[in-house]
Amino acid sequence: MLLRYPAYFEDFRCIAERCTDSCCKEWEVLVDDSAAQAYLTLPGALGEDLRRYLYQDEAGEWYLKITDGRCPMWRQDGLCRIQADLGHDALCETCREFPRLTHDYGDFVERGLELSCPEAARIIFGNPDAPWVEQQLPGQEAAEYEPEDMHLLLQTREKMCDILKDTGRSVQETLILALLYGYQAQSALDGGEGEWDADRALAFARGLAKPSEASELMEFYRGLEILTSAWADRLAQPKVAAQWDEKLRTLALYGVQRYWLQAISDFDLVSRVKMIIASCILVHHLGGDLVQTAQLYAKEIENNADNVDAVLDGAYTHPALTDEKLLGLLL
Repeated sequence: MLLRYPAYFEDFRCIAERCTDSCCKEWEVLVDDSAAQAYLTLPGALGEDLRRYLYQDEAGEWYLKITDGRCPMWRQDGLCRIQADLGHDALCETCREFPRLTHDYGDFVERGLELSCPEAARIIFGNPDAPWVEQQLPGQEAAEYEPEDMHLLLQTREKMCDILKDTGRSVQETLILALLYGYQAQSALDGGEGEWDADRALAFARGLAKPSEASELMEFYRGLEILTSAWADRLAQPKVAAQWDEKLRTLALYGVQRYWLQAISDFDLVSRVKMIIASCILVHHLGGDLVQTAQLYAKEIENNADNVDAVLDGAYTHPALTDEKLLGLLL
């Protein structure tokens, strides 16, 4: 089994009370069944408190309900009562892993960090050129896909990363090329052929782009589920950055590394690429400190499966996410 992860992955350590946000705030914590059963039988005051706040939804999933805007197990020092009393292994899977990501593709696994954690965001943006580490682990599972399809996705992802890292072009040009290369890669995945020509792609983009207002994009995101008042305020009163920040390349790279290979499940690269490009445009137009804005975006959108699905669907259906409008915001 091949394990792959960016070199900064193992640098992450929770900074607890020094964190500017908290994974224990606003989110209801999904509790895996094994942990839920342990909490239901745990003796003492901690067990009583856990049972008071633990509940099961209609789908049979267990959650710890939010009280006063935070997980009831969160302490004022930024630590968790469960971890403090019982140790790290007693945490539910969600809390043990966050902000670590695992994508298991059968014959190989990729790991990464989630941008929605402020400390993870700091590490991600602080290491834009981090190489990938490969490690062989014992055991091997059969892949549930055709090897040549995954090989093509890996090849096109590498090409996309090269496009995003090309600092010889402006950030806007880079994002334009990334959007159009998404269609080239989709065509290849669908069995098509064709050579990539960046200059021809830029000329095509200039002809396709239509005038667009960022307010239309904001309105789309305001229509999604909103978790925090901070996000609602940012969408209502954006402060567009004067310049297109070079860190937007890193944001796009993060999205490509996280989402590109997921197309093996449905052969849909285009919607994922448009989601990545739209996120960069949105973060630019929201303004403020880019790392903090990107972290808030990830918390609101990426950690909400319904919001992710809405963006992926909107890539084909919503007028704010047409290629013409996205290109118009980049030109």
